[in-house]
Amino acid sequence: MKPQDISAVVQFHGHFCPGLAIGVRAAELALAEIGPHAADEEVVAIVETDMCGVDAIQFVTGCTFGKGNLIHLDYGKNAFTFIRRSDGKAIRLMMRPQSRGESNTEHREPTSSIQSGEASPEEHKRFQELFQQRGQAILEMPLNQLFEVQAVEPSIPAKARVRESIQCEACGEIVMETRIRLLGGRKLCIPCFEAGERRLSIE
Repeated sequence: MKPQDISAVVQFHGHFCPGLAIGVRAAELALAEIGPHAADEEVVAIVETDMCGVDAIQFVTGCTFGKGNLIHLDYGKNAFTFIRRSDGKAIRLMMRPQSRGESNTEHREPTSSIQSGEASPEEHKRFQELFQQRGQAILEMPLNQLFEVQAVEPSIPAKARVRESIQCEACGEIVMETRIRLLGGRKLCIPCFEAGERRLSIE
């Protein structure tokens, strides 16, 4: 990607970091293998993490939660699947363990101090320097060294639909019909349903 494009991603996310760089490269590979979203919701992204890189994927590919073509699976993996609806082509990108480059002692020591809250100003500064260097290294790394690419055959999610809105009979708030729960014959939103179940378990 061009430097100005990466700068736009950084501005959208708020800062530059290795996680954001991973998302930039994943999106770059997706555009090369799957292509840009020629039509609304043409490309679907399934992300297995909620880290910084997901912002880059949203910004670069145009896949968003609001359009229903960005799906989050809470697996905690740097793995990303991209699907082209027109012909069903899909790839899953899994970050190669050896590409992390974080096993060296120089990186571990300031990270450990910062996490424990005992880092000195010098350690904070060094950590930020290493952080930036790691992010830049990811941007410059050959994509085949960064990701393992697998052809997959996922179940293509349906396109986003406008659902009926229903009023929760407990709190009165409006809820999408697919999120309504029934308890004692009453139509409840999820928080009210869970609160009602807790009361029943106590009684």
